[in-house]
Amino acid sequence: VLPFPSQVVYNRVGKCGSRTVVLLLRILSEKHGFNLVTSDIHNKTRLTKNEQMELIKNISTAEQPYLFTRHVHFLNFSRFGGDQPVYINIIRDPVNRFLSNYFFRRFGDWRGEQNHMIRTPNMRQEERYLDINVCILENYPECSNPRLFYIIPYFCGQHPRCREPGEWALERAKLNVNENFLLVGILEELEDVLLLLERFLPHYFKDVLSIYKNPEHRKLGNLTVTVKKTVPSPEAIQILYQRMRYEYEFYFYVKEQFHLLKRKFGLKSHNRKPSPRPEFFIPSPLETEEPINDEEEDDEKWLEDIYKR
Repeated sequence: VLPFPSQVVYNRVGKCGSRTVVLLLRILSEKHGFNLVTSDIHNKTRLTKNEQMELIKNISTAEQPYLFTRHVHFLNFSRFGGDQPVYINIIRDPVNRFLSNYFFRRFGDWRGEQNHMIRTPNMRQEERYLDINVCILENYPECSNPRLFYIIPYFCGQHPRCREPGEWALERAKLNVNENFLLVGILEELEDVLLLLERFLPHYFKDVLSIYKNPEHRKLGNLTVTVKKTVPSPEAIQILYQRMRYEYEFYFYVKEQFHLLKRKFGLKSHNRKPSPRPEFFIPSPLETEEPINDEEEDDEKWLEDIYKR
């Protein structure tokens, strides 16, 4: 009898810790014997109807239990007659995600494989060394909408309106998080994300935290840190924040839901060391308080209800 759920999709958002998680999944798939299905396509998140049908068919026919991972906007399997899998994902502070991507495209990471030259071989030198403040303050396309509207489409889906910054895409993304995602975590609290994944999907993520904390794995993970990052001016950060207001509304919504979930399972946000990054003058959303004991609802029943959704 296959463990349930036996179909999991991690439609990973770019520059939100996904390479770290994929490293863990490769270890876990060998350890626990599930089928890790990955994709070599990294730059095609929006698909035509035929491409959606083909990808869903390929995923659905994979040997179960499987975990499929790719940078791709949310796919509605049921629309094409397939069984809707369980979705998981991780997001992060939108400005931090943007900055990580901006410098990664130009200078890569500590793996020393010159992958920034592989990913952006045609980037002109003046573009590669374009000052981040100039890009933002002078309204270059890379630092403006719709390029900045990045996280929400991963949850909104393949509809053309999902790529238009606005309330429609935001609300549809929230709806999909509630109805189709077992867990959407926050990269800034990755250890708690892994704890919950181990609780919800033990046949995929059992022992994930001990593997993550292993010094050898940490050494590998550190190689994926983007190099040559600089911090924009406060004025530029404020402009970015205004341009990404829908992204932040979604981020705060997901973070609040994640904190409520942590409270439900007895986890609380501890006072962490101050972050080396500036806080970007962004108001803080709901913070997790003391864990609550809800005696009226059984946690295992709650999980079963989520699996049935």
